[in-house]
Amino acid sequence: MKLLLATRNQNKVTEMQHALEGTSRQAEDGDCTATNRMSCSEGLSPFSRPTCVSSDWQVMTLADLPGAPDVEEDGTTFQENALKKARSAARVAGLWTLAEDSGLEIDALGGEPGVRSARYAGEGASYADLVRKVLGLLVAVPEERRTARFRCVMCLIDPAGKETCFEGRCEGRIAQDARGSAGFGYDPVFIPEGYTQTFAELGLSVKGRISHRARAMEQVIAFLHQTRGSKGSRDQEIE
Repeated sequence: MKLLLATRNQNKVTEMQHALEGTSRQAEDGDCTATNRMSCSEGLSPFSRPTCVSSDWQVMTLADLPGAPDVEEDGTTFQENALKKARSAARVAGLWTLAEDSGLEIDALGGEPGVRSARYAGEGASYADLVRKVLGLLVAVPEERRTARFRCVMCLIDPAGKETCFEGRCEGRIAQDARGSAGFGYDPVFIPEGYTQTFAELGLSVKGRISHRARAMEQVIAFLHQTRGSKGSRDQEIE
């Protein structure tokens, strides 16, 4: 199956491919679960945990698609931005296309940085700049008020143009200081619920199972598996 990941962010590609590889291993073990779906026009898909999938993924990214335009992420919601990126890439590729938009919401900051997460410290800011800004704004905020969550909305477009969107969330809190060297973005200051370490300390082995992006990918993969199964035969592959 050919699947275009409509991003140039290699960190995101790594996490999405990790999810694909993980469900491929589940397929080999025979661990399958049925789910439901919802089109983008109806809202976000309420998919639960992953199903099994086969391992024959042919994953592409925008780096493999010469001429793919850059997309201005000027939407007011994660879903608007994800759909805009997915539609732009799908028009060029004509393949199953998956795009995402994600960010950090901090309750003490009224939900910021939200859709501005990547640009919160200004255009061209480094991940370290983003972390410093957040920690600076929260310097006087006590532990009990440092609640936050990562949100990710993924939008999938099939070759016929049908759009389906999915959302993953990971609740947690903001650490008092940056810790760890794994991951990217705000990972050094985000402590997921149920843990005492940051994503940057826990690494991909944990983040790849519980993060907002992992949870959204589980739903995408479940949907793709269900779509393939509905064709009635493995001879009818999704191209």
